[in-house]
Amino acid sequence: MKIEDDPLIAIGEVAQRSGVKASALRFYESLGLIEAVRSSSGHRRYHRSCLRRIAFIVFAQRVGFTLEEIAGQLSSLPNRHVPTGGDWQKMSRLWQKRLDERIAELQRLRHGLNQCIGCGCLSMKTCMFANPGDLCAQNGPGPRRWLGDEMPVAQ
Repeated sequence: MKIEDDPLIAIGEVAQRSGVKASALRFYESLGLIEAVRSSSGHRRYHRSCLRRIAFIVFAQRVGFTLEEIAGQLSSLPNRHVPTGGDWQKMSRLWQKRLDERIAELQRLRHGLNQCIGCGCLSMKTCMFANPGDLCAQNGPGPRRWLGDEMPVAQ
């Protein structure tokens, strides 16, 4: 479909159909993630195909991509015609690694819930069960076990 055949719709309809607030749409536009056309009265109008880009943005954020990463991914798509199924398939390949990382992270979290938070102490510094002597601190800040670090061996 050529851009000329892609109807323009008002920001309110885009918000309603996409489930994204108009303020977020304006923000996405300011970042160059989506593009609006101004009517003669100055109102924003979006090509209907923009709904695909918005859906992509929403789900990419859910997967854990930053808006900067999303902008990089979207920059490889054509602006002057509706993206094809092939265009979207190329994009989906970029997601595979991120999804695998998220799945592994969630599996570590699930395992950690049974080993750590499940014991009830909620203290990583004093927990003799999951982190005796705060050994995990040797690997740096943050939830080291959930990030995939192995438990350091006491010396």
